[in-house]
Amino acid sequence: MKHFIINQKINKFFNRFFTYLFLIVLSVIILYPLLITVQSAFNVSNLAAFALDTHMKWTLDNFHQLFTQSLYLTWFKNTMLIAILTMVIQVIIVTLAGYTYSRYRFKGRKNGLIFFLIIQMVPTMAALTAFFVLGLIINGLDQYWYLTMVYVGGGIPMNTWLMKGYFDTIPRDLDESARIDGAGHLRILCQINLPLAMPMIAVQALWAFMGPFGDYLLAAFLLRSPENMTVAVGLQQFIANPTNQNVSMFAAGSFLISIPIVILFLFLQRYFKSGLTAGGTKG
Repeated sequence: MKHFIINQKINKFFNRFFTYLFLIVLSVIILYPLLITVQSAFNVSNLAAFALDTHMKWTLDNFHQLFTQSLYLTWFKNTMLIAILTMVIQVIIVTLAGYTYSRYRFKGRKNGLIFFLIIQMVPTMAALTAFFVLGLIINGLDQYWYLTMVYVGGGIPMNTWLMKGYFDTIPRDLDESARIDGAGHLRILCQINLPLAMPMIAVQALWAFMGPFGDYLLAAFLLRSPENMTVAVGLQQFIANPTNQNVSMFAAGSFLISIPIVILFLFLQRYFKSGLTAGGTKG
């Protein structure tokens, strides 16, 4: 018995040790590039640094130059507009589609889900020509609305599957109880299922909002005018020329990108827990 207890303690110790070791290594992998970016953004020097320098000279000149010597504010505004529109439209469509595929049985339901999977397997690179040709036909090149629709369309297939899977975990007994009380389809969705699905809806909103900030390929391919660029495309100009790179301004712009994403994450964080209990009570 004593030997068994000792083995349990040893196993528990090693489990904790390797768990914390993994978390520490993962934190270093994630945080180190972020710290390097912050250092470069506030550094007087314009050199690309790969080691943390605690004795560097801090400055805000990089941000001043970013605002006065480039179209960064215009790029940032364009990206915010596209990100907000993408988030709102995609969340509405994905939520309704996921709920429909989860709760209702209709002709073509299974084939529709399979079609979503097939579409998701097509990489973005393979569809660039199709996006370009379609943009030419409908006069969508260099237009915000067209890039927004491409983002929304690209996010629907897999996110619909994820949303459907989440709605599948919500007990159908709640729907049946609401129907007995006289609730209709819309009321069941809005008052029962949506509050319970808020964690996944919040995740979907965050993903959709982050996409335009980090995407370079589609935005560079479909947007042409400098004043219509997104931040990802605009910032690439600072490091595109190997002989004249402005690493500090690039890092400063990258640092500012994280601010709206962090704000949205903090705002949505409460929904990650509230959805687990909301909507499950009658009244």
